[in-house]
Amino acid sequence: MRDLLLGAVALMLVIEGLLPFLSPKTWRRMFEQATRMTDGQIRFLGLSCMLAGLIVLLLFWP
Repeated sequence: MRDLLLGAVALMLVIEGLLPFLSPKTWRRMFEQATRMTDGQIRFLGLSCMLAGLIVLLLFWP
């Protein structure tokens, strides 16, 4: 279980690093827009991401 969790965290870090590596200007612009969002908007975005991840896991987990 621990190996699977570490693998998932490592994959997340790789995916998270793609945009700043490939297009730093786009990443900076997105980050600046995120700082102008309200707390409620950020929470909704976080909740949406978590739900999307859970749905993907439920659909594609063996």
